[in-house]
Amino acid sequence: STANAPEDDAPSRYSRTERTTYSRYSRDANSSGSSLPCNALEKRIEELERELAKERQENARLMKMTQDKEELIGKLKEEIDLLNR
Repeated sequence: STANAPEDDAPSRYSRTERTTYSRYSRDANSSGSSLPCNALEKRIEELERELAKERQENARLMKMTQDKEELIGKLKEEIDLLNR
């Protein structure tokens, strides 16, 4: 259950940033007079934000796995040292 903790934290960590980013881009889209309808831009932004949240979650999971493996390597090196003595 502890391995899932970083994944659970990832969406809450980034949701405020994503909302800020979303509102900033939607204001920019409204003022720029873009050829795409504002509604289509908003949907695309929401889609990209969901994708970004998934990627951040995956990144957090991979970082946790890397840390766990580095800890295991350190423990195994200590054990090898002890066995060599």
